[in-house]
Amino acid sequence: MQPAMPFFREAGAGPGVVCLHSNASTSSQWRALLELLAPRFHVLAADSLGAGRSPAWPGERAVALRDEVALLEPLFARAGEPFALVGHSYGAAVALIAALSQPRRVRALALYEPTLFALLDAESPPPNAADGIRSTVAIAAAALEAGNPQGAAECFIDYWMGAGSWARMPESRQGPITTSIGNVRSWAGALLNEPTPLTAFAELDIPVLYMLGQDSPASSLGVARLLTRTLPRVEMVEFAGVGHMGPITHPQRVNETILRFLERV
Repeated sequence: MQPAMPFFREAGAGPGVVCLHSNASTSSQWRALLELLAPRFHVLAADSLGAGRSPAWPGERAVALRDEVALLEPLFARAGEPFALVGHSYGAAVALIAALSQPRRVRALALYEPTLFALLDAESPPPNAADGIRSTVAIAAAALEAGNPQGAAECFIDYWMGAGSWARMPESRQGPITTSIGNVRSWAGALLNEPTPLTAFAELDIPVLYMLGQDSPASSLGVARLLTRTLPRVEMVEFAGVGHMGPITHPQRVNETILRFLERV
C-alpha cells in the first residue's frame, strides 16, 4: 500500500533541493535553510511518515526506509531532475536510500549524521556502538507502555542532546516531540533493520557532504566512520562543540556549510 501525499514546505526557484528532517522533528526544522537557499534554489522540505502534517504509515507491516522514499516521490517529481538531497539523522538515512534507489535523479547529497545503525550491527554483532541508541529506544518504549510519553521523550532527547536537555527545553517545543515520540519503535526498527549493505554505498558516485558534530554519540559517529571510508566522493566537515542535533542547535553554521556545498556541485 502506497502512503498518501506528504505535507511539504516550498520556496524559491532554480535547481531542486529536497530537505528531510530528523526524528522527533518536522519540516519546520529547515525553515531557515529554505530562506537561505531560496534565492538560488527550488527548495522543498517534507514531513516524514507520521510526522507533522504527513500521514501515518497505513500498512500492516513495519515501516522501512524505502517506504519513506515512496512517500517522497511526488516531491522528487516536483523538484525536477537532477535534484540534491539534504538530510539530518533519520532524514539523512532516507536520503541515502533514495539516492541508491534512483541515482540518475540525485546530483548531490548533504548529510548530517545519517543514522543507519544496521551498518554497525552488520560490521560486528552487539555489543557495539549502536548499544546506546538500542538502550534508549527500549527505555523510551517502556515509558510509552507505562503511559508516560513525556518520560519517553525526555529519554530520547537527552540521549541525542545531552543530559538535562529536555528539562531545559521550552514547553512549546516539548509538546510536538511528546506527540511524535509514539513513533520511536518504528524509527528504530527502520534504522536497525535496513538491509542495504555497506558495500552498496561504494557505488554512489555523486558528491556527498558528510557533516558531523564533534560531541555526538558513539552510535552516529560509528556510522560516520563506516560511511566516510566507503562513499567514493565524500567531503567530511566536523563541527567543534556541536552534537548530533547541530542543524537545530547551530543552524547558521550548518546551513551556511550546506549552501556553500550546493553552490559548488
